[in-house]
Amino acid sequence: MKLAAIDIGSNAIRLQIAQVYDEDEEFISFKSLEYLRFPLRLGQDVFNEGKLSQATIAKFGKLMQTFHLLTQLYDVKASFAVATSAMREAENGEDVRNLIHAMTGVDIQIISGADEASILNKAIIPYLSDRPSVHIDVGGGSTEVNLYRGKELVNGRSFKIGTVRKLNAEQRAGVFKEMDHWIKEGDFGKMKNVIGIGTGGNINRLYKLSSRSGKGAMSVVELRALRAYIKAFTLKQRHTILKLNSDRADVIIPAAEIYIHVLERVGADAILVPRVGLKDGIVYELYERTSKRHINQLEYLSNF
Repeated sequence: MKLAAIDIGSNAIRLQIAQVYDEDEEFISFKSLEYLRFPLRLGQDVFNEGKLSQATIAKFGKLMQTFHLLTQLYDVKASFAVATSAMREAENGEDVRNLIHAMTGVDIQIISGADEASILNKAIIPYLSDRPSVHIDVGGGSTEVNLYRGKELVNGRSFKIGTVRKLNAEQRAGVFKEMDHWIKEGDFGKMKNVIGIGTGGNINRLYKLSSRSGKGAMSVVELRALRAYIKAFTLKQRHTILKLNSDRADVIIPAAEIYIHVLERVGADAILVPRVGLKDGIVYELYERTSKRHINQLEYLSNF
């Protein structure tokens, strides 16, 4: 069985096509067949003007047509398209959703921040251990934070802070204060031996810049040093020397600051970077809906 996930974010839009192997009643595995990321920055329109422009809608429609054709070529059994903060905050979000559906047949679901955090949770389950952990996903328009004791989700919340959403210093400080209060509300802020789990394109890129390979962890000290190192480069130098894409070069520093802030508040000294994201959680969510089975064990046959 082949499934397709479409992640419509604020900074980019992604398509993941996966082959599912579920002949074994107890064991399910997934293999990536196709992954495409297109840097269409919906959040730039929405967070500045409150709605999607006609030019952006035209590109959005063409991209969804392309993704839809690819799913047909792969003989995909089922697809699930999810839109996050930019689409849910756009004044014309529902109108655009209906237009895209009429144009391409792609039925986009505009999900809440809570639903986004819940779907992300499915992607990181295999990386949870007995230690308390904080999962941080920094997107273009929002940041999702999930708190775990072992493999039990204690609390989760979406905050309106991201890399494309432009906040002044006072607004940014206000969101961080709200985040700090939320962490301290329970006893999680007093937990010991907490480890971070980071998802999102920016933490993946930061991990790669650290010259590490595979799926591993890096210290918060190293993350701070990376942030300082990248900040010393101009935007042009980030392109030419660090080889960052244009839609990454201008957002990687604010993203690093969010990861560091949350890690420091929970007392974590390291962050695990499994290099998974919302698109992977969408695949698992779709599998559960399609098969009416709950995923208890996952095997990664290739990197999502």
